[in-house]
Parts: sequence; structure tokens; C-alpha cells
Amino acid sequence: MPTVIGSFEERSWCPTASTSPRAKVLTTRSVPLRESLDFWHDAVLATLVGMDIATEGRTYDAALRTDHLGDLQITTVDCDPGRVHRAPRFIARGDGRHVFVALQSTGRAQVEQDGRTTELRAGDIGFFETVRPFRTTFPERFQLKIFAVPRDLLERPEADLRQLTARALRPSGGLTALLTPLMSRLADTSEAYGTPMAERLAQGVIDLMAATAAHQLGEDPTELPGADRVLLLRIKTFVRWHLSDPGLTPQVIAGAHDISVRSLHRLFEAENTTLCQWIRELRLHECRRELAARAPGSASLGQVARRWGFTSLAGFSRAFRSSFGLSPTDWLDRDGASRAPGDALC
Repeated sequence: MPTVIGSFEERSWCPTASTSPRAKVLTTRSVPLRESLDFWHDAVLATLVGMDIATEGRTYDAALRTDHLGDLQITTVDCDPGRVHRAPRFIARGDGRHVFVALQSTGRAQVEQDGRTTELRAGDIGFFETVRPFRTTFPERFQLKIFAVPRDLLERPEADLRQLTARALRPSGGLTALLTPLMSRLADTSEAYGTPMAERLAQGVIDLMAATAAHQLGEDPTELPGADRVLLLRIKTFVRWHLSDPGLTPQVIAGAHDISVRSLHRLFEAENTTLCQWIRELRLHECRRELAARAPGSASLGQVARRWGFTSLAGFSRAFRSSFGLSPTDWLDRDGASRAPGDALC
């Protein structure tokens, strides 16, 4: 018989250690096996929302990590197979203040909400409305990355949100192909960002979620508030994917996004930089990272420079000196001297 964890009662539990002052990690392995299901029910209620949790066994192996980026709460859960039900009695508690935008990282999820059913596979994104019931079945062990978004920040009426739930957004193209890796990366590295950067990243990903929702509803995402931020995010991702191409010119980038070169430059003016300066800084950062990671004496400056889009060693050397105050050779000599024998390169 399945074991169902139902009504909630106050019980004490303690989070495990975390590497970030914002982040919290909870795992059933921190309690005796016989208490694992009760512990997990309480952890989900305290971190996300109240749900019934059903499993085939009487013990449960699961963990979650939750952190905050600005207005976003990001929770990654790794769990054994099971079923969850966001029942009306939990909704009545009033804890459904967010829309969940969830990325299925591994495993599968069979979702039911608002009269529809779908299956999320690895890489798919799904919207969950927490003020209405939903059921989700996980037939195998899975990882899910859940972004809890304040409802008003998506700027969608309830009728629109009803049309978004229980639909699998595949990462095969369009905005979803950009949103999927961004959500995955942010969930994995959230603790690396200080408060100002975290707030900017949160605003960017919320804008992209709103644009993705608009696209799913048949609207034009370019007419949304924050559309320029979404476009800039798309452009920056495109540049990173093509950073090694020496032919990555403003004309190429503008053409790939169906905008004028003037509009492209205007987007970067709002960032207090220029497109060319931003690309040059990215390339220099990648060159320096690669040079630092290689054993002393093994790095060919010309090869590294060309690999990251510089067309000549002289041009690379001038740009490097301008940004870091040293030539690449002098920087390597200083960097190598600063390491004790046996130090790991990073």
C-alpha cells in the first residue's frame, strides 16, 4: 500500500550546513529512516507549499536546496519516485502566493491541472498555479528546479495563467531554448551572486519568463514591459555561443535578431558600455581563464587568442595590456611566480 503523508503538524527539523548565507539545504538523510516521510512533508510545506505526498514505501530519500535571487525563490529538489497533490484544503491555508515555473532536469513528471494533462521530460519547462489544485506523478527518481515567481511580476491575469498550466514547453527552439539553460545555470550557481547582481539576474529571468508566457499565449513578446531586457539577454547569450568567431560583428548580431545596428548599440548604451567593448572583455576573460588553467610554459598565446576570436596576437596583446595593465607574457610570469610549487591551477 502507498504511504500518504497528509495533515501537517508542527514538528522540529534542522537544515544541514550550506555554503551560502542565503541558501538552505534540507535532506531526509539528516533524520532516522522512519521519520523521512514526515520530515519531507514538513520541508516541502515550509519551503514551497502544502501538498499530500504519496510513495510506495515507508521511507523516502530526498533533498532540497533553496536560495533567493532578488524576488525569485529557487528550489532544487532531488527525490525518489512518488506522487504529490496540491489539494483544496492546502490552498485554503493561503500559502499560494507564487506561480511555480519548473524545469524538469532529470526524470519525468506527469502533470494534471486545469483540466489538462502533460508529461514533462528532461529539459522541459512547466507552469504551476498554486492557487488551484494540481497533481504530479514522478514515476522515477527525478530532479526538479522550481522558480517561485510572485504572481504580479508575471503581469498575467488569472485567465491567462489557466492557459499556461499543464503544458510542456520544449527546449527545441525559440524563447524556451534560451530559458531552459538559463534556469538550470542560475539554480546551480545562485550562491555565486551578490545582492546587486542577484537582483539584476532575477529581473532578467522574470522578464524572459513573461516573454515566454506571452509567446505561448500567441502574443508578441516585443510589446511587453521589459522587452528590451529580454532582447538584450538573448543577444548576450547569442554572443557567448559565438564568441570564438572572429566574424562576430555588430551587423551579424543585429541581423540574427532582426533589429538594426543602431538599435543594437542603443541596448548596450543602457548598460553603460558598448557592444564591442563588452565582447572584447568577454574574450579577454576567457583567454585569461584558459591561460591560468594551463601548466606554466605550455600555453601558446597565439593559439589561445585565436580560439577566442582575436585575429592577431598583436591586437590581443594590446587589448590585454589595456584591460589588465600588463602584457600577457608579464601577466603569466607574475601569475606563475605567485603560485607555490604544487599549487593547483584554477
